Amino acid sequence: MIRAAALALTGFWALPIFLAAQNAPTAKLSGQAILIYTSVDPIPGGGTLGEARVVQPIVMLDVAALRRRLLLHASADFEGWTVPNGELAPGAWGEGYTDRRHPHTYMHELVLSAPDVLGQLDRSVRTTVSVGKGFVPFGTDDPMSRPVERFPVNHHLSQLLERALAMVAVDAGRVTVEAAAFNGDEPTSPGEAPNLKRFGDSWAARLTFRPIPGVEWQVSAAAVHSPEDRDGAGTDAGKWSSSLRADRRVGHADVYGLVEWARTSEAQGAFVFHTVLFETAFTTGRHQPYYRFERTERPEDVRTFDPFRTVRPLVDNSILGISRWSIHTLGYGARLGALTGRLALQPFAGQSPR
Repeated sequence: MIRAAALALTGFWALPIFLAAQNAPTAKLSGQAILIYTSVDPIPGGGTLGEARVVQPIVMLDVAALRRRLLLHASADFEGWTVPNGELAPGAWGEGYTDRRHPHTYMHELVLSAPDVLGQLDRSVRTTVSVGKGFVPFGTDDPMSRPVERFPVNHHLSQLLERALAMVAVDAGRVTVEAAAFNGDEPTSPGEAPNLKRFGDSWAARLTFRPIPGVEWQVSAAAVHSPEDRDGAGTDAGKWSSSLRADRRVGHADVYGLVEWARTSEAQGAFVFHTVLFETAFTTGRHQPYYRFERTERPEDVRTFDPFRTVRPLVDNSILGISRWSIHTLGYGARLGALTGRLALQPFAGQSPR
């Protein structure tokens, strides 16, 4: 059982324009942090544990230049300082952590994009080229941008993040096609950079279709070379994902819903992991109740003397077996209002029986 209570603080600030010219660069700075108390019963080895931590402390910078022909998106994540041992989250795994969500890297994203590189050649088609470090076009949105504070257990099955990438996206009306080449290795610590010697050893592609406003369906595939071994000596992963998302106004409420499925095959099919997830939120006025259900399989690796950590680096394939997690998360948030029009406070409480 997981119980959590938190105060989320989100702020938005506009940076001054550096030049007074009509086409001068513009920039916006924003940030968030969540002060959360989490109680878990039981923890690995038995017993209970409660912790108060600051999670998801992020600062984001967006810069537009040359009449928005050049965009820079950067985000810095300070979880390496605030949760160096990870956030309590039974069922979570990845990057050497188990039953804790790992901290993300300090430079979470740094992506330079050139939108509409074809210019006036075809107004019905828009092509964007991006390079940098960030999210690979695979699977669903970053869980940080979704209503539930607790990351889903399927994070490593449904997203690929913090990779050095080169990406092309083509928008044609209701359809978007994206493809990227990237390095397969995952970070092993918050301060670690992608192994650029491995850039291009992995690929991903995603097709997104928007039949009506506020509704989208995506299907994506990826081939990731040796994600668990930085030098490239580990097994490969083949990944598939599909999801349907709706975000629409219904009466007096904003209604959000997501249904997703993903599959990851490792070691040429020796281990196959599946996940299904449903989550929804209703926002009316200051109130936001939400619910999530997921059923996810995860690898069980050899643990160290710390029951929340697994052995890294891997020596051959260390998967001992597969466990299946069924988790319900029910929560409620209430926005207290705005301070100076830029800082919003939203306390929330949640519970996740499994």
